[in-house]
Amino acid sequence: MKWLGLLGLVAFSECIVIIPLTKMKTVQDTLPEKNVLKNFLEKHAYRLSRNSASDPKFTSHPLKNMQDFFYTGNITIGTPPQEFRVIFDTGSSVTWVASVYCHSPSCSAMIRFNPEASNTFHASNQSINLSYGLAWMKGVLGYDTVRIGNLVIVNQTFGLAKEYERLIVSKPVDGILGLGFPKLAKGTIPILDNLKKQGVTSEPVFAFYLTTQKESGSVVMFGGVDHSYHKGELNWVPVSKPGFWQIAMDRISINGTVVACSCGCQALVDTGTTMLIGPSDAVTKIDGFLQPKPSEDSKIPCKLTSTLPPIVFTINGIDYPVPAQAYMEKKPLGCCREEENFGATRTLRCMNKEKTWVLGDIFLRLYFSVFDWKNNRIGLAPAV
Repeated sequence: MKWLGLLGLVAFSECIVIIPLTKMKTVQDTLPEKNVLKNFLEKHAYRLSRNSASDPKFTSHPLKNMQDFFYTGNITIGTPPQEFRVIFDTGSSVTWVASVYCHSPSCSAMIRFNPEASNTFHASNQSINLSYGLAWMKGVLGYDTVRIGNLVIVNQTFGLAKEYERLIVSKPVDGILGLGFPKLAKGTIPILDNLKKQGVTSEPVFAFYLTTQKESGSVVMFGGVDHSYHKGELNWVPVSKPGFWQIAMDRISINGTVVACSCGCQALVDTGTTMLIGPSDAVTKIDGFLQPKPSEDSKIPCKLTSTLPPIVFTINGIDYPVPAQAYMEKKPLGCCREEENFGATRTLRCMNKEKTWVLGDIFLRLYFSVFDWKNNRIGLAPAV
């Protein structure tokens, strides 16, 4: 997760849980043989054709969108349960919340976990330090019962923040629920591993449906998929490098002309990042294909937004257009290209080494996403 970058004692089987949300080696290199990608998809032909919404144990919760800036959902930790607002983040693997030990100014508006109030908490002497580009956290690890809706995960490792700072002012959240792979887990056991080990979910998948400009309606699903949230079939893309949910892109084009990623490139599918993020040279090249061209401060008159073409991301042979209404953000003095806003940050400079893109919430509001950690792949389809 890039921290909002700007450009769950009882196992419930055979159920899906929908949680409320509050608002580099390429595959071409890794799988070089002819038709190997086709063979991969045929071998992993797990279609998720059953609509889990019909399951008698299907659970749904009200959702909230935080002004298209980030999405949070409520979880509880401890016994009796203490409730927290967290970001469900595919860009990290550690789960943490603020603790009563945190006296940083940023913690003042956060709900803080009190380990002494939980009779299932177990302490650890292990410290943890996390950096998200626009925020950092220092704390200690502990173990307790975590509940995500009806999912109950016992003895889950999580961080208790003792220091926390963020570089931008935004509506507060209380922590992060990491949904990445063990490689990014910083010595903890990720939520996904315990969901599998403890038999909490019947299907090893979770999915996101993110609304835009609406406070309610967004969901994260665990244990299955409600197919009413997307149009057409899911298109599956193999994860090229487990750690982040990283995939290969074929190219990026505008009006049929390839403008970036001409020889293929890598992208992270990240629910913890707000915008689209790309290497600065590629973003600069895209500027040259937009008419009218954005000014030096990346703005154009809002009335001209409708004249801009979509930016098309081609992934595994399928085109995923992102229209100007999605990649432009209205400002009081004009419109601003969102992927450019984040171009000068330390996070993007670091990514330039690998020429990696980040497909954040701007992309995921357009395309329903399913994350299959059994077969290491992501399913995408147009959102309803």
